[in-house]
Amino acid sequence: MLQPFSKDILIPQEERLAIQFRKSELHIGIPKEIRFQEKRICLTPDAVGTLVAHGHKILIESGAGDGANFSDQDYAAVGAEITYDTQKIFKSNIVLKVEPPDIEEVSWMETNSIVISALQIKTQKKELIQQLINKKITSIAYEFLRDEQGSFPIVRAQSEIAGTASMLIAAELLTKPAIGKNLLLGNISGVPPANVVIIGAGTVGEFATKTAMGLGCSVKVFDNSVTRLRRLKNMVDKQVYTSTIQPSVILDALQRADVVVGAIKGKARTPIIITEPMVQMMQQGSVLIDVSIDRGGISETSEVTTHSNPIVAKHGVIHYGVPNIPARYARSASHSLSNIFLPYILGIGEKGGIDEAARVNKGLRNGIYIYKGILTNKSVGKWYDLPYKDINLFFI
Repeated sequence: MLQPFSKDILIPQEERLAIQFRKSELHIGIPKEIRFQEKRICLTPDAVGTLVAHGHKILIESGAGDGANFSDQDYAAVGAEITYDTQKIFKSNIVLKVEPPDIEEVSWMETNSIVISALQIKTQKKELIQQLINKKITSIAYEFLRDEQGSFPIVRAQSEIAGTASMLIAAELLTKPAIGKNLLLGNISGVPPANVVIIGAGTVGEFATKTAMGLGCSVKVFDNSVTRLRRLKNMVDKQVYTSTIQPSVILDALQRADVVVGAIKGKARTPIIITEPMVQMMQQGSVLIDVSIDRGGISETSEVTTHSNPIVAKHGVIHYGVPNIPARYARSASHSLSNIFLPYILGIGEKGGIDEAARVNKGLRNGIYIYKGILTNKSVGKWYDLPYKDINLFFI
């Protein structure tokens, strides 16, 4: 029985009805990734179990978690439905995947459904965007999602993995038979430490620096932003050599370097910092990890490679140019993705759907680039030369 002046009785009947019907049951489909060497999955079994406990239905394609060492049994045990029918996955109200959908996958999707995935704007054809628009599919790019602080959580999380991994990969390549320096990446008593040069002081550079310094390496970091260099010094909490990018200073560092990491990101093509003559002056058997290769690379000699054939040797320098480093560590990367996706999806369910969730969550709203068939992202519109409207006009 409601007590006089209790919280419940003071809520107007209309608002009580709105609260009663606010939550909704989500039907989420997670397909197996088909992109070459993509092994990540968006949700771990623990996250799926949480969603099922909240009343949502999760449909997972058989084998979707294999690359990250999550079995079908792991997902079935927490309440997910496993299917071999790929098209059935794409009939879900919400499709959740790592890589962007292709044109065939979009053709399987229902009109007015939702897809949450990467966009990778520079690699997608205009036909894909047009098809998403024609089917009125609300499309959310996870690289556009923002958190409470205004940063891009998934981009940062994957950059953390790439930065840390770059040093682990370099440690392996330094001991590569026949072409490596047979050098331990670290510091032991009485032996000079390995010299590491990191070009770029963003998230990748920050975590590469932390890892290298944790191993005891001598580290030099270069960036044209003094603000980023200052922030990096504060975050690593150790004295580290920093400098703006000057050709003569860079060349001197490269000649002494055992490992070089290219970690510059930008909206356009990554600027060429290391010329071929500079590479020719580097030590034989040294390693160049070009994390910026997905935007062209920082070196004239860098080229795109794969996880199965990750290196090329040029002028005696080992070049590593795999553009999707986090996929090499699929289980860790999947945990990272899942931790970020889960609150967004729970929020969509709690608010009764994408409309109310996007209205109250600006970070989620920022991720929407197509809303019910209307292009709503300025950068996407300009890139594909398509008309667009401000997403905020729909959530006043």
